[in-house]
Parts: sequence; C-alpha cells; structure tokens
Amino acid sequence: MNQKISSFSLNRRLFLGGLSGLLCVAAGASLLPSLAAAAEEGALKVAIAKAAGDLNPHKYTGLFAVQDLVFEPLFKYGHEGNIEPGLATEWSVEEGGKLLNVTLREGVTFHDGTPFDATALKWNLERWIGMEANNWMNSSRLFAGLDIVDARHVRIRFREPVLGLLQEFTYVRPVRFLSPRSVAEDGSYRQPVGTGPWRQVSATNEASVFERYEEYWGEKPAFPKLEVRVLPDSRGRMAALRAGDIDLIGGAFASPITATEAQTLSAAGVHVVIDPGTTTMVMAFNPDRVEALKDPKVRKAINIGIDRAAISQVLYRGLAESTGNLFSPKVPMAGKRYDTPVRDTQAARALLDEAGWAGEPVRSKDGQLLALELVVSEEQIPGSRSVAEVIQSELMELGIQVSIRSVDHASRHSDIPERKFDLAFFQTFGAPYEPFGTIVGLFLSTYDNGVDGKLFIDAEHLDPLVTAAMSASEDEMGAALQKVYDWLHDNDAIAPLLFVPGIWAHTDRVSGFEGPATEYDMPYEHISLVE
Repeated sequence: MNQKISSFSLNRRLFLGGLSGLLCVAAGASLLPSLAAAAEEGALKVAIAKAAGDLNPHKYTGLFAVQDLVFEPLFKYGHEGNIEPGLATEWSVEEGGKLLNVTLREGVTFHDGTPFDATALKWNLERWIGMEANNWMNSSRLFAGLDIVDARHVRIRFREPVLGLLQEFTYVRPVRFLSPRSVAEDGSYRQPVGTGPWRQVSATNEASVFERYEEYWGEKPAFPKLEVRVLPDSRGRMAALRAGDIDLIGGAFASPITATEAQTLSAAGVHVVIDPGTTTMVMAFNPDRVEALKDPKVRKAINIGIDRAAISQVLYRGLAESTGNLFSPKVPMAGKRYDTPVRDTQAARALLDEAGWAGEPVRSKDGQLLALELVVSEEQIPGSRSVAEVIQSELMELGIQVSIRSVDHASRHSDIPERKFDLAFFQTFGAPYEPFGTIVGLFLSTYDNGVDGKLFIDAEHLDPLVTAAMSASEDEMGAALQKVYDWLHDNDAIAPLLFVPGIWAHTDRVSGFEGPATEYDMPYEHISLVE
C-alpha cells in the first residue's frame, strides 16, 4: 500500500524537514517564470525532468511514463504482480509453455480510427519480435511464429518455454501497439498513435499536451487534458509544485524526488506519498577478485557488520525499509521472508577470527591485509558515496579496511561487467521485470546482460539452480526459485540492504492519487481534479 504523508498527519515515517530546505524551495521559485498562464482548464500538470523524446514504442528512446499514456500492452502488470487484461481479454499458455493463445478485446480502435485486431497485432510484432536487438527478452529470442485464427484470436508460438512470458508482454517497450497507419510508406515511424486513453496533440522540448481519447474502450480519465512539462532542475520542480503551477511530481524516471526534498515538501504542507517499491538495493561481493570473499564466513561477517537502518537513514532519511531479502513481498514469487540482519559486531569479529583473519587495526592472513575496494557511482544511486562512507567506518571497526572508488555512469558500465570491483552497489530491475529479470540477468554466469554486470557468480553451485528455475513448470516455479533464494541467503552470497521507495508529491488539486504498479507507469488512473 502507498503511504501518504502530509504536514498534518504523520506516523513513524515522520519527516524532519528544516528551514534550510524551505529556503531552497523559495529560492527556486524566483528562478521560474509563472506557468499558470499556460495552464489548461481541467488539465493535470505533471513535471518531467527531461523531454519525452521519440515515443516510438518499438524503440528505446522515449520517456517510459509518457509512452504509457499513449500505448497499451496485451496484459497489464497490476499491484502485487497480478497479470490483468489489457488489449487481451483472455489467454492461455499451452504445450508446456511454447504456445500462447490470445483473445483480443472487441471494439478497440487506435486514435486514428484504425481497428485493433489480429492483423494490427501481427504487424506490430513483426516490427520487434525475433530481432537481435530485442533478444534480451525471452519471447523475442525464442519466437517461432504467429498464426491468425480470426480477427480476435491469435496463436504465438515459441521454440522453447518462455520464462516470464506474460510479464514480458506487459512491458512499456518494445511490446506495446502502434497504429499501422502512423508510419511512412517505407515503414519508418512518424507519430505516436496508440490505443491508450490519451492522444498527443502537441509536443515540444518544453512540454507535451495530451487530450482524453473519447473513443477509448475502457474507463476514461476523469479530466480532459494532461500536460507534461519539462523542468530539469529539481528546485524548480519543487517551486512549481508549491506555487500550484504543477500538480504532480515524482517517480524514478519521470521527475525524481530525493528523501530530503520529500521532507521539505511535507514540512511545507505538500502531500507526499511513499510507496515501498519493487526495487532492492544490494551490495555485491566479488570472490573472483578477492580471495577473502570466497569464504562465506567473511561475507557473513560483512553482512552482519553493517547497519542497514543507518544506511536507510543516510540515503532515504529512514523512508526505505531495510531488508535481508532479494525481493520485496510485492514481487511475485518473492519467496519466504528472511529476518533482516541486525548489526552484531561481536558475532562478526568472531566469524573473522574463525576464518583466520587476525590482528589490528587491519586484520591479515598469510601476509595479506583484509582490504577491500567499494565501487560507487553517484549517477547510478545518488547519495551512495555517503552510504559507502558509513560502511567504510563500520567495517573498519571489525578490522576490515575499505577504500572507496567513485566512478561516473559510463565507467561503472564498463567496470562492473568486467568485474573490476571487490564490493559494489547494485539495484534489482524492479517490476515488471521481476523475479526472472534479476535472477537470470544478475546471477546466471552464461547469460550476457550487457552493462548490468553480475551480482554474484558461482557456475558450479548457483547456475544449476537458476537453470532449473528457468525450465521449471508453472506449478514448480515457486519452489525452484526458493532454492535460489535459499542458496544466496545460506551462503551470504549477497547483502540486500533496503527496498528503494517510490516517492511522489502532489498538490491539494489532486484527489485519489495512488502510486503506480511499476516505476514505468504514469499514475493518472485514479486521479480526479479539485478545481
């Protein structure tokens, strides 16, 4: 459930916003021209940090949340990971997972009046499925063919069972549907024409305007217009929100809000909503680079030698829930709940003693110091340098020396896949990519996941468990995944730290706000406007 926080009703997640934060907001207000004059009556005004870009749903360039307004999937990813009807009303997976039968919704049209039917579905799939650029998706890599039964029924065939098949067809891209009439004669994309509840009427580098599609098949939005306005500076976004020039900000990809900014907004009386999120921040160990980390006792000592509550406080002002689990309970098949490790320096020191590491201030063994390098990227996780400094101090108390190497995003994307780290911070992929995206992408040694790198590699012991989960039947999948989780936990292969919260803020004008099921969605569905 979302957690709503206002200046009038606070609970254990109490914000402690200060005067300095309020002054920052006030200073930002003077930098912005008023946006009120441009406001459309009856329009929800949402801030985005960068221009929406090319919204072609079959490419990887546009802003997720804006594409979500226009284009729809066959299936929707709901809260708690439920697969819900979208452009498909019924479906079945047969032949051991190698055949997907789909019944399409009746009466659906694209914004240009083109019917959405089996022919339109086939045309869209042919623009992405089976292409090498999209083979990071199992449905694309294993695609074998498509048969049109009639205008409302299709059969999609695969060479092998597809892990996470239904989840893949909920993604924002490249699986959503574009009107066949919205391309040039050579097939090149021209304009964003989908079946969604919003139709784009204008787009610039400063703003995009959408109007409600009155022929939409489903429940129509409660307001006729939606504007997304580009405000790159976070102080400017906060000032615009407080002034009423913007109604809604937040989300990991739309217009991120830091915990400190959330405190400031809440102290100013702005409604702040904290969602537990489906992404986990994890610290990785690399035994391939450091002999000491091959020993589970050393990894366990580190796991119980760090204070997760302190990390949550530093990074998210206590708004993030600490964890010992790879996945949030909001993720489907997340497995049984393990206790969150509590810092125990005495037990940690005892484990290091048992492992043969002795001495002070830095322990050593066979002439080697227990010294580790922790790689951080502020561009990947803002504030992670401060978290690294907390961990550095805590592990030094145990006799483990930690040096911190800060890298930019590009360097991280080269160093992490090449395993140039001893310790490093990762984030799981989050819904709708879980649990399969992270389990396969971040743990299976034989799977090339590009720049994301690997959380932990053990080809002998872990790979067979992941492979078994990949090939398990639907009835066996939960138990097969649990074996992966148990192995990671029992061997202290990773150090889960906290669930990354989703943070949104809105004005009094917005009523009925609910956080989105994933960070890739725009949360407009339950909103009504109080004029």
